[in-house]
Amino acid sequence: MFTAVAIIVLVLFFLSAALRILNEYERGVIFRLGRVIKAKGPGLIILIPIIDKMVKVSLRLVAMDVDPQDVITRDNVSVKVNAVIYFRVIDPIKAIIEVENYSYAMSQLAQTTLRSVCGQAELDDLLSEREKINTELQEILDMHTDPWGIKVATVELKHIDLPQEMQRAMARQAEAERERRAKVINAEGELQAAHKLAEASLIIEQHPTALQLRYLQTMTEISAESNSTTIFPLPIELFKPFVRLMEREVKT
Repeated sequence: MFTAVAIIVLVLFFLSAALRILNEYERGVIFRLGRVIKAKGPGLIILIPIIDKMVKVSLRLVAMDVDPQDVITRDNVSVKVNAVIYFRVIDPIKAIIEVENYSYAMSQLAQTTLRSVCGQAELDDLLSEREKINTELQEILDMHTDPWGIKVATVELKHIDLPQEMQRAMARQAEAERERRAKVINAEGELQAAHKLAEASLIIEQHPTALQLRYLQTMTEISAESNSTTIFPLPIELFKPFVRLMEREVKT
């Protein structure tokens, strides 16, 4: 009886030490007496107790926040920049044996790369050409992490924190730019209006009756506004004799 119980206990111990279950997104790197055998999974994994050791590695996409970094841009502006990195393990064996802690190594590499790339760009480029900087960061990180069996999918700049005085200066610059555009548009409108008035004056000069029609149209518009003012248009020709008489008196 005692022997049967001992055998059952040994079998249970063997099964608990030998059987492992890995999820669909997990792989197990098997070490046998300190040497890497291969990566197994997913599903049921059988290990040799005491001899085999398994290290789990997740193959899911990881989103990692990069802490805000103090950066001095190429045009000597001090800013704080942070980003987010999306990466995944594509080779579990390299991720375990090539680097001690690939998450920590990725974080440190991302911080130094972020400072380096943003420090080589001007402030206007950081604000207006984020896609270009994101692509450059992704290519550099992917090149350095390829020996680790890691693929960097995307790098995105999240926030660029500007000093208060720089924000005020940029606000003044934007306001001045809007005022400049408004003045240019206003001047262009005045120029177009002047051209149209010149064309209209030429037409009225060739057709004097058009001026009388314009008078009537103006009276119609005024009367439509419930106005009590009455306007009588007078031809300019009625005043020409008086003008000539005044000119003669001045000469004499």
